[in-house]
Amino acid sequence: MVTTEVVILGLLLVHASRSEDTQHAILQEKVALFTRLKLTDLCLFPEARYTRHLSQADLHSAFQDHPLSLEHFPSGSFTEPPNNLRKSVHEGLD
Repeated sequence: MVTTEVVILGLLLVHASRSEDTQHAILQEKVALFTRLKLTDLCLFPEARYTRHLSQADLHSAFQDHPLSLEHFPSGSFTEPPNNLRKSVHEGLD
């Protein structure tokens, strides 16, 4: 039983290594299509607009009700802000 699993795992690794170039080319075509169509990122959480498309959220949308309000959408605790929003644009004000 273990031998069969090792053989299957080996075949999967061989298949992955042989198809890597083909898959990379397909991935590059998809990236070019997404770039040309200017599509947004994947929508994982539809409940709040700032978690719907993370790259489209602004800095203050999580605090749209009040600057000190607690977040009431659970998806905000599962995601991190995109890297471009982590840069502090208000460093000069602190």
